Amino acid sequence: MADNITELATMNVQPLFNLMVEKRASDLFLTPHAPVKIKIDGKIMPVNKLELTPKMIRQAAIELMSEQQLEEFTRELEIDFAVSKPGLGRFRVNVFHQRGNVAMVMRYITSTIPNLDQLCMPSILKDLVMFRRGLLLMVGATGCGKSTTLAAMIDHRNEKTSSHIITIEDPIEFLHANKKSIVNQREIGTDTRSYGRALKSAMREAPDVVLIGEIRDRETMQAAIDLAGTGHLAIATLHSNNAPETLDRVINLFPEDQHGQVFMDLSQYLRGIISQRLVRGTKGERVAAVEVMLNTPRIAELIQVGDIAKVKEAFQSSSEQGMQTFDDALLKLYKEGKVPMEEALASADSRTNLEAKIHFG
Repeated sequence: MADNITELATMNVQPLFNLMVEKRASDLFLTPHAPVKIKIDGKIMPVNKLELTPKMIRQAAIELMSEQQLEEFTRELEIDFAVSKPGLGRFRVNVFHQRGNVAMVMRYITSTIPNLDQLCMPSILKDLVMFRRGLLLMVGATGCGKSTTLAAMIDHRNEKTSSHIITIEDPIEFLHANKKSIVNQREIGTDTRSYGRALKSAMREAPDVVLIGEIRDRETMQAAIDLAGTGHLAIATLHSNNAPETLDRVINLFPEDQHGQVFMDLSQYLRGIISQRLVRGTKGERVAAVEVMLNTPRIAELIQVGDIAKVKEAFQSSSEQGMQTFDDALLKLYKEGKVPMEEALASADSRTNLEAKIHFG
């Protein structure tokens, strides 16, 4: 191992990609004055004792970047991009500065798109991605598996329907082949200047489905709502913890005088909010706990009047087919023997309520 990693000093980063695939690591970290570290099943560990110098990391980063990417990195001080390695797969790379030096994080993206059954996802996700129009939001923390779940959903639609699917990503992660559908994938900085420009262009590209890699601002959120309101299925990701918090997050992107209109639009166009977390399984692996809130008539009514607190209550008390809270998902995982009790309780939105359900049904 040490001999391979030493090759980094001569700007050969290939051993790092090999290492990630060999060890099934999700992430690899290069930080000055520390050894190379990898993350496996949520745990970070060093691969050896060799401390990396700032020069080694900077030159390794430069080796991976194109001229255009290097210019952007020099200008913006940080950059996200993806690289493909034949026989291994794709890797998402983030290069940034810390304490005046360059650091780098690489994430492994498996070359095979898993299907929703392999990911043990709720079957309702297959139905949601087949809608002809509306807004579907996928939320969760960084590294919780949102990209993988979305790729599986897009692949399901790609296999089942004849659609035009456009993805707008920064960067492109999973590569989709054309199956029954046509899939056009656009990368920010390579194929388009920004999410805003790509979304305006998408309206003229006859899409059935538009996947928006991440909503970061009001302009992108408004474009997603506009797509949903004009007969398209818009699927987007946000950084949020659960469905009610997501509604707050969306509303707060807009000035207060627009809140009434946004609540009205969401009540009409929102199809559902999928929230995902990774918890530690009984064998030490990571398991997805998935919350699904559907925009039922009752929830739509509450969204329309802007009563998010009552949306939360209605969601938690709903027995609508396909809906489940995080605590429902954790209870199911515990009963199936996939997650130990303490992990389920530690990950619950309400430890007390989940504990009562476990012990008293």
